[in-house]
Amino acid sequence: MRTTGHGARTTRRVRSIALVGIAAALALTGCAAPAPAPSATPIDTADLVASMPAGKTAVDEVTWGLVEGEPRSLVPGADYNFVWPNICDSLLRVNPDFSVGPALAEKAEFVDPVTFVIDLRPDLTFSDGSPVTPADVVYSLDRSRNDVTSAYYGAFVLVSSIEATGDNQVTIKFNAPDSIFREALTGGAGAILSQSFSEAQGDALGTSGGDILCAGPYTLDSWTPGTDITIAANDDYWDGAPLVKKIVFKFIPDGTTLTNALLEGEVDGAFNVPPASRAAFESSDQGRLVLGPSTASFSFGPTRSTGLGANVKIRQALSMAIDREQYIQTVLNGLGEVQSTFVAPFNWAGSPEADVYQDAYDALPAPKVDLDAAKKLVEDSGEDTSVPIKIAIPAGSTELSQTAAIIQSAAQQIGLTVEIDERQAADFGAIFLADPGPRESVDFVATTGYQETPGVLTYPQLFILSPDQGGIFNWSGYDDPEAIADVQAARTTPDPAEAAKAYVAAQEVFAPDLLQITLAGAYQTTFLNNRLTGAVTSVAAYASPWALHLGGE
Repeated sequence: MRTTGHGARTTRRVRSIALVGIAAALALTGCAAPAPAPSATPIDTADLVASMPAGKTAVDEVTWGLVEGEPRSLVPGADYNFVWPNICDSLLRVNPDFSVGPALAEKAEFVDPVTFVIDLRPDLTFSDGSPVTPADVVYSLDRSRNDVTSAYYGAFVLVSSIEATGDNQVTIKFNAPDSIFREALTGGAGAILSQSFSEAQGDALGTSGGDILCAGPYTLDSWTPGTDITIAANDDYWDGAPLVKKIVFKFIPDGTTLTNALLEGEVDGAFNVPPASRAAFESSDQGRLVLGPSTASFSFGPTRSTGLGANVKIRQALSMAIDREQYIQTVLNGLGEVQSTFVAPFNWAGSPEADVYQDAYDALPAPKVDLDAAKKLVEDSGEDTSVPIKIAIPAGSTELSQTAAIIQSAAQQIGLTVEIDERQAADFGAIFLADPGPRESVDFVATTGYQETPGVLTYPQLFILSPDQGGIFNWSGYDDPEAIADVQAARTTPDPAEAAKAYVAAQEVFAPDLLQITLAGAYQTTFLNNRLTGAVTSVAAYASPWALHLGGE
C-alpha cells in the first residue's frame, strides 16, 4: 500500500501480489493539526482519466521526474518504481481500466480448478534478440515462489509445481484453486527475465552497477547513481516500437523542486505530483494535470499485537474522531474521496462481479465524526490512556506529516495522547521487514498504500491471514476465524460469483475491525507537458508499460 515507492518492503504496496506505496513526511513541531486548506474544487469521479490518447508522432527524448527518488533496483519486486514496467514485460497486462489482457502470454488461464496453462506468443525475444523460452518463464516465476522474502511470494503459496510442457508452454499445478493468481501475473509476479543473463549478473542484476534483460518496450541504457536512469526504445518489441526513443528519469524527491521543474518545462512529466501544487498545475501553460482512478489510500495501522494500537476500540475511537472531508481538503487539496474500508473500489473495476463488490461496499457505513461515541469507546477499551500512542512516519513527505498532525489533534479531543516518531528512510523501511524489533516501540505506522494489480483479495489477505499464509502485515495478530475462513474461501473458490459472495461475507467482519484506519482514497496524479500524450494515468502505471504509447500530439 504503496507507500510511495521508497524501497522494496518499505512500502505497504500491496506487497505480495500487487502492492502498496510509502510516502514520506516532514518533522512536526507542537501538536496542532494543520489549518484546513481553502476549499478546492470537487472532482467528479466520472471525469477521471485512465489513459490519454495515444501519441501520433515520434519524440527523440523525454525527461521524467521520479518524486519517489532513486530506485535501489530495477528487478520487479526488489523495488517499486515507474522504470521497470517499461523494461520488463509480464505474462499478462493490467490495462488502464484495471482489466486484464494478454501480453507475453497470448493465453494464460486455468484449464481445470488446479491447472493453469501459459501459452507464450510464438517467436518472442528479449530485447537483445535472444528467444524467450519456457525455461525463462519457469525461472522467473520460481524466483518469487521460492523466496519467502519476495514481494510476490504470496501469489505462489498455493502452487505445487511449475514446469515447461511445450516449446511455448508452461503448466502450473496448484494444491487448491486460486482465484487471484491470474490477476497477479499482470504485475511483477508475472514479469519475465532472461535466466542466463540474470544468473550471470548475480547480485548486480538490475542495479546501478549491473544490467537487466527482459522483453519490454525499453532497455536499460545507463544509470548514473544519484542523478538519472536512461532507457532506450526496443524497436523490435512484440507490441510495436515505442514512439519515444529515449526516456531520462531524473531523481527529484522534493515535491517543490519537481513542481518547479515541471512548470518550467525542464521535466516533461511525472506521476504522484504533489496535491499541494494543484492550483499551479491547473493554471499552467506548460502542461496539464491529469487525474486518474487509483487504488491508493492514506491510512495508519497497528504495528504489534500489544499496546493501544492492537485494541480495536482504540482504533474505532480514533477513526470516529477524524473528519475525512476536512482531511481530504487539508492533505490532498481535494484530490481524493472518502473511502469506507481499506480496499478501494477501483480494485474490482475490471471484475465480472464488479456490481456485487460495489453493492457490498456501498452498504458499508461511511466513516463519520462522533466524538461522544469515540470517548465512550476509549473509556470501554480497558487501556491506560495515560500511556501515549506512538505513530511512526517517514521523514520527507508533507502529506504524511500532515496526516500525523491530524491524528494527533483528533486523539487529544477524545482523551488520548499521540507522539510522532519520525524516522529516516532506512529506519522507517525496517518497520516493514520480518524482524519485529523496529515495530515494537510504536503503536501505529502511517502509510500511503496502493495495489498495482486487479483483485479484491490481494491487499486484505496481507492483514488478515497468518504470516505463514501470506499475511505479512498481520502484525496485530488478527485471528477472527470467520473473516479468515471467508477470505480463504474467496481465494480457493474457482467460481467468480461464489468467490465474490465469500469476500463480501469476509468484508462484513473485517471492515469494522479497522485493520487499517483509512483516511482517504487518493486519485492518481500525473502532470504531462503539452507536447506529449499517450501516458497511462491510472494506478495501472505501476505495473504496465505506461510509456508504450507515449508520443507527440
